Amino acid sequence: MRDLDLKILRAMRTHGHSPGVERVARLLGKGGNNGTGWFLAGATLAAADAPRRRAWATCAVLGPAAIGLNYAIKLVVRRPRPVLEGLPPLGGAPSSLSFPSAHSTSSFAVATAMTRVDRRAKVAFIPAIAMAAGRPYLGMHYPSDVVVGIALGLVLGAKVPLPAPESPEFPPMGGAR
Repeated sequence: MRDLDLKILRAMRTHGHSPGVERVARLLGKGGNNGTGWFLAGATLAAADAPRRRAWATCAVLGPAAIGLNYAIKLVVRRPRPVLEGLPPLGGAPSSLSFPSAHSTSSFAVATAMTRVDRRAKVAFIPAIAMAAGRPYLGMHYPSDVVVGIALGLVLGAKVPLPAPESPEFPPMGGAR
C-alpha cells in the first residue's frame, strides 16, 4: 500500500502543474485552513435562509469541529507529512502530521451536511473534491490521507444532528423541491 501511495503522490506532484492550477490549489488550501471557508459558507446560508438558519449554522460550525476531531486523530496516528526528494511541498501546514487530511475531512463533512439541509447544496462537493485533490497535488498529504479524510468527512456529515426547519410548512430537510 505504501508503494502505491508514493507512486500516486509522485505522479500528482509531477503531472498537470501550471502556475494557475497551483495558485488555485493553494487558495483552496488556505480557505480550508481551520474550516474557515466552510464556516463562512454555512454562516452566509444561515443569514440568508431564516427557516433553516439553525441547520445552516450547524453546517458552519461543523467545518472547524471536524478539523478539531481530525487533529485528535493525527495526534494518535502521528504520521509525518510526505517528503519527496527534489519535490518540496508547494504550501504550508499548521502541523507536521499528515493522517488523515483535515481539509478533506472538513470539506466532505460540511458538503454532506449541507446536502442534507438542501439537495441543491450538492454543488458544495465541487470545491470539496478540488480541495481534497489539491492536498497531494501540492505535496501536503499522501493520497491515503485524503481517502481516509473523505471517508471520515462523509460519516460526520451524514451523522451530525441537524435542527429541523423552524417553519412547519417548510419541506423536510433533504427533500425534493
